[in-house]
Amino acid sequence: MLIAKKPTSAGMRHQVSFDRGLTATSPEKSLTSPHKQNSGRNAHGHVTTRHRGGGEKRRYRIIDYKRNKPGVEARVVTIEYDPNRSANIALLYYRDGEKRYILCPDTLAVDSLIVSGPDVEPRVGNSLPMKKIPIGLPIHNLELKSGRGGQIVRSAGTMAMIQSKEGEFVTVKLPSGEVRLIKGECFATIGQVSNLEHKNRKIGKAGRKRHMGWRPSVRGIAQHPGSHPHGGGEGRSGIGMPGPKTPWGKPALGYKTRGKYKYSNKYIIKDRRVK
Repeated sequence: MLIAKKPTSAGMRHQVSFDRGLTATSPEKSLTSPHKQNSGRNAHGHVTTRHRGGGEKRRYRIIDYKRNKPGVEARVVTIEYDPNRSANIALLYYRDGEKRYILCPDTLAVDSLIVSGPDVEPRVGNSLPMKKIPIGLPIHNLELKSGRGGQIVRSAGTMAMIQSKEGEFVTVKLPSGEVRLIKGECFATIGQVSNLEHKNRKIGKAGRKRHMGWRPSVRGIAQHPGSHPHGGGEGRSGIGMPGPKTPWGKPALGYKTRGKYKYSNKYIIKDRRVK
């Protein structure tokens, strides 16, 4: 449910948040680890991701993407906020006493019982091979290689769908619109990822964005011509070139960076850019 804040200040006037249905305010300490802030820099100290830095201190929540406890039933104890991702996470207590975090699917409630394995029922929260999942059911946390753990369809509100099955492969439509082949023995979790309203939120003020670890971004046309290809000119001027460029002069907005001979190209049936 969307919640519009009262305009008690300029930053609150346009802020829109929502009730995420969380049931806990602090994480399970044994399932967290220190999260070092690298401010967008690599191991050599060079900036590889611009506009990052600062932000609140946070701990990383260890998420179980593999769901590798076949046949062991687990109970959902809490649904929690995770500062490292857009989706909610769910804390599971397994019957053997182990605790694990998973990505929380939409409609999964506290005290629900879920399980993973090759022969489990295809209901929300359960994880099973894609060859056993009925066509048309929403799924998330898809493996691309059996046993590696879920790698795609993990952000808030996303879901994929199995379109057909043929031989050892299943045809899956991804949230981007791409249609690709994935081996049927790869696991996926039933349901749509939680926090569907994430895309409708409004931050409200610049300071809140800084708390999230994002630093300001300056438009290219507002910069000096020595700093950006779009810079310079008298007054407000256009970019002055056939196509937009990055600060380093490379083509932007639509320039393909994917390798021509990437190993997984042969599994793509329909490209996400094709309308």
